[in-house]
Amino acid sequence: MTGRLEAQFAFLHEADKLKSVVRSTLLTSGARYENSAEHSWHLALHAMVLADCAPDCDIDRVIAMLLVHDLVEIEVGDQPIDLAHDNAALALAEAAAAARLFGLLPGTQGTALAALWWEFEAAQSPEARFAKRLDHAQPLLLVLQAQTPEPDQYRVARDNLAGGRAARLASEWPELHGLATAWVEGLPAPEGTSADLLARLAFLAEADKLKHVLRATTLCDGSRRENSGEHSWHLALYAMVLADQAGPGVSIDRVVRMLVLHDLVEIDVGDVPIHSANGAAHGSAETQAAEAAAADRIFGLLPPDIGADLRALWEEFEAAETPDAVFAKALDRVQPVMHNIESGGGTWIEYSVTAEQLETRVGAKVARGAPMLWDWVRGRTRAFFDGRA
Repeated sequence: MTGRLEAQFAFLHEADKLKSVVRSTLLTSGARYENSAEHSWHLALHAMVLADCAPDCDIDRVIAMLLVHDLVEIEVGDQPIDLAHDNAALALAEAAAAARLFGLLPGTQGTALAALWWEFEAAQSPEARFAKRLDHAQPLLLVLQAQTPEPDQYRVARDNLAGGRAARLASEWPELHGLATAWVEGLPAPEGTSADLLARLAFLAEADKLKHVLRATTLCDGSRRENSGEHSWHLALYAMVLADQAGPGVSIDRVVRMLVLHDLVEIDVGDVPIHSANGAAHGSAETQAAEAAAADRIFGLLPPDIGADLRALWEEFEAAETPDAVFAKALDRVQPVMHNIESGGGTWIEYSVTAEQLETRVGAKVARGAPMLWDWVRGRTRAFFDGRA
């Protein structure tokens, strides 16, 4: 098990670098450009919310594709759609990047994730085509739902709709193409645009705000604090990679969905670090009430049926009573531990955390959902805590 976990975490730590790959599309706030990790998270949420638009697809497979589709950008970077590229050279570079990155994983697991990436690239299966459709639509929607329109971004969006890769939406998703075409010209939604679609897009635009919520945990390299959008992406990837640590009866697909949406309430409430001076607020009655009110508002933006479904999944995660939720909670606790190990202590130094506090606040919850994983991780923490004894 030790060698397998070492390989899995080598991949997960390498994947953390995707949070530093900057894309060419601004967040809806206009405050900064999106990065590829939070883009991948947002796309997974798009797949969950817009699943009805692809009734014949295995949406969990679509979500999995979108979570891994941009990992090669760790090496090749983002390729802005308004710039010329040597497509043949880019394809070779991406294939080499995929071979290296997925090659970090244990054999069959790396092969399976590489196959998922190649399926997305080929865009031949119904799931890959829908994933591509979402990948082409999301940047448009960020631009067109921006709080303050940015002229150059609108120019790129207009050209993209007219003759770029988003032009395919005219035949593949005419309602969305018509809506985007109207919005880019400053016009209202075309007559006949469904209120259901507009509600789902409003929810997804609101979800973009999660990319502004900063956590106490830093990136693995310690360069900056992680935000809750990219954290949610990384956790979903954790679930895919560490699925063999789950107990009997756990559905990894449901765990991934939980982790994609588990922190949405932080748009209103913010992150409450478990080790901070205000750590007592983590899980307190006041925090729970604030999060429930945030869930009312945020999930209430959606049409009632899907809003109720996603709210129920969030509540299941919070209650941590089902096997799926217990495993999801374990991953949510273990990821910051691994980041602190990688960054030389991170929040443990900032908040003067002791080994005993780590065991009671974190270890107990990880061990409940993934006992063998916690045994392995606890051993990795000793180098830090023993050195401070």
